[in-house]
Amino acid sequence: MSELQRIAEELDAADPLAGVRGSFVLDDVTYLDGNSLGALPAHVPARVEDVVRRQWGELRIRSWEESGWWTAPERIGDRIAPLVGAAAGQVVVGDSTSVNVFKALVAAVRMAQEDGRSGAGAGPVRDEILVDATTFPTDGYIAESAARMTGCALRPVAPAEVPGALGDRTAAVLLNHVDYRSGRLHDLPGLTAAVHAAGAYAVWDLCHSAGALPVGLDEHGVDLAVGCTYKYLNGGPGSPAYLYVRRDLQPRFDSPLPGWNSHAEPFGMRSDYAPASGALRGRVGTPDILSLLALDAALDVWDEDGVSVAAVRAKSLALTDFFLRCVEAYVPDGRVESVTPAAHAERGSQVALRCDDAGEVMKRLIERGVVGDYRAPDVLRFGFTPLYVGFADVERAARVLARTLAG
Repeated sequence: MSELQRIAEELDAADPLAGVRGSFVLDDVTYLDGNSLGALPAHVPARVEDVVRRQWGELRIRSWEESGWWTAPERIGDRIAPLVGAAAGQVVVGDSTSVNVFKALVAAVRMAQEDGRSGAGAGPVRDEILVDATTFPTDGYIAESAARMTGCALRPVAPAEVPGALGDRTAAVLLNHVDYRSGRLHDLPGLTAAVHAAGAYAVWDLCHSAGALPVGLDEHGVDLAVGCTYKYLNGGPGSPAYLYVRRDLQPRFDSPLPGWNSHAEPFGMRSDYAPASGALRGRVGTPDILSLLALDAALDVWDEDGVSVAAVRAKSLALTDFFLRCVEAYVPDGRVESVTPAAHAERGSQVALRCDDAGEVMKRLIERGVVGDYRAPDVLRFGFTPLYVGFADVERAARVLARTLAG
């Protein structure tokens, strides 16, 4: 046994979250791709079977009331809320991340433009959207469409350059909390404060941070936020996303997708639209009940195992530190380069390594039982989900990587 293997055993033995691993369906594969799709919580299949066989099969239409289907989007939103640092009543679950980005960004621009019209004296028109230049592509596509729809110009800006790019024409800023390629954690408190100082609204994409590290939406005064649930929240493939609308902004949240589910009287079947109160304004159409309730079951892990986001963050940093240490020890100099920041304050829960022929390298890693993923042109991504990844997994991944690169 090598020294690093011995250290991994000791770290696993002392890990307060080690017991949570048994709550997931895992095999001998070292799974480091939870930043793309989280592992299956072991109790979810039985819960989904009950939804299908009893709630749908026996109760049928009665389940909208008797099984709580109708209120599931806000009820499950309240379960996600503490994981992103929000009080109840501000998160609603439904639709995809892309759809929720569109709702949030257009609503943010509408509020900013309304502010300009209602302020004392006529100021510059808020007709500019700043978007994270390194963003996941769909956010950029949505931002471009939202800009066209609202008559705004779109400016891609690196997150660190946002404070200097803000101006009196800026309406909204769309940012990613964690960069999906590099794993860099951006300064949510500082950037949100800068956006507010410019009189604009901040929209945050939390896809790569929720369930992996503290977010603090309420604490830092974030206006609007969105995120997926199939990564660190383990909701399953295609599980619905969520939308956060800060409580004091809810009466002004003007969704560009006003559907019957967000109507004040959804069963009144009125021809004119009147928005519901609260975060329910973020709903659109009929909820995807099967996926929604699979997510509901997956969230039990946080409650039943008594998991705190602080404990998850502490282990995440320890895992990524140890991985980088193992890579440095095992991988020959010059074969890989970390593009993930070393500083804890700037690191999410993944490590990205730049590597020649990265796509082929990842293919061989997967064949050898280490599952991460690859992003063009040259990045190997390894995601660390502290709920089920251990230190022995980390050591093995680095050791297999070294062997794979050696040929």
